[in-house]
Amino acid sequence: MKFARFLLFALIAIYTAAFAQSEAHKNAHKSDTQKPDAPKSEAQKSFDKLKTLAGTWEGKVTGLPEEFTKGKGNEPVQVSLRVTSRGNALMHEMRGDGPDDPITMLYMDNDRLLLTHFCDAGNRPRMVGKISPDGKTVEFDFLDVAGNTQYGHMHHAVFTFIDADHHTEEWTFILKGDKMMQAHLDLQRAKPQQASER
Repeated sequence: MKFARFLLFALIAIYTAAFAQSEAHKNAHKSDTQKPDAPKSEAQKSFDKLKTLAGTWEGKVTGLPEEFTKGKGNEPVQVSLRVTSRGNALMHEMRGDGPDDPITMLYMDNDRLLLTHFCDAGNRPRMVGKISPDGKTVEFDFLDVAGNTQYGHMHHAVFTFIDADHHTEEWTFILKGDKMMQAHLDLQRAKPQQASER
């Protein structure tokens, strides 16, 4: 009986020592292989900043020529931004009084921040984005365009961060003959609807 008890304690001691040694080896190996997170690229910082705009925004569009606004000006607009694809894309959807509902996708492509605009003109321009040194503006410059450009194409976009509830967007469209048209959107975060309003 004494021998059995001794054997049991000996086995427990050996098991405990082996387990402790195994854990120490794992932890030592972990610290050798784990490297501190690499610093984020400027493109990734730009994308992360844009993702803070997720939500619904309301405001006015100014700067459009009279033939597009039918003389009214200050057109109301709603913009929704949604982080999707497990954080790998940001979808921008714009709605106004007109029949169009353009969609823009923003995403990382290796070390570049890209924007693809699915335009109501029937084409898909791509632009490359970069953040300003002060972190308040992300500007997109034209890269290329796919599809028919007979009616023109979107050429430039600028997102300016004012505070958590306000931002502006500038969208530049190139018309036939290289004439530029610029729309300025002054946007504020939409207030959540009250239960009684639903």
